[in-house]
Amino acid sequence: MSALRTLVLPVAEHSHQSDNMRFSAVVFLIAISGLLAGSVLIKTMVFQLETDTSYVEMVPLKPLNLHAFTLCMRVATELRGEREVILFAYRTGNHDELNVWRELDGRLSFYLSGGGVMFEVPQLGALETHLCITWDSRSGAAALFMDGRKSLTKIYRKGHTIRSGGKVIIGQDPDSYLGDFDAKQCFLGEIADINMWDSVLPATTIQDIYSGKRVLRGNVFDWETIELKVKGEVNVITREL
Repeated sequence: MSALRTLVLPVAEHSHQSDNMRFSAVVFLIAISGLLAGSVLIKTMVFQLETDTSYVEMVPLKPLNLHAFTLCMRVATELRGEREVILFAYRTGNHDELNVWRELDGRLSFYLSGGGVMFEVPQLGALETHLCITWDSRSGAAALFMDGRKSLTKIYRKGHTIRSGGKVIIGQDPDSYLGDFDAKQCFLGEIADINMWDSVLPATTIQDIYSGKRVLRGNVFDWETIELKVKGEVNVITREL
């Protein structure tokens, strides 16, 4: 972020002129500080069509052999009613290793090679939500964060390991290895700023990430450098965070 430059302004001789110039100087300084500060630009994936062919494959920085993780994303969708919506899918040859869903009843959930864990939280909507999920194999502790606020903790799949060797895709739920998609489960809306770590981040760090601070880049998925493989009708645009 650029530092604010020092501005030298003339001093008015008369009191009312001086007051006017002080006010103008304050407005000018605020405007200049905003310009110098700049904005963070991020990629955003826009899914507009209900299909069984459109998705984005994300290439990880390291194999997803995980005993713990934090997964964060920014998501917005206008999908309503009783409809499952896939938000994140990691599948190996025969297993859904890590899937994140909006359930039929609006709850959010994630699944690790079997039955899932559900969270009663406010429903996703057209206004962007920052969503994070944390899980630790040693304790089984699982939690969900929405816009920096933490849910209650649930115990889930204690001692489990997420296995490497699969593919991560956004937009579809693969019932086989990168195949057997169902258009009625596809994602419609925007997803951006997907980052993943191989540990459970502190709540304060997750809150900083929600507020837009680039405090810690993901070591499994780093959205700033990620390789995306776009298939079908998906638009990847750049916007301000």
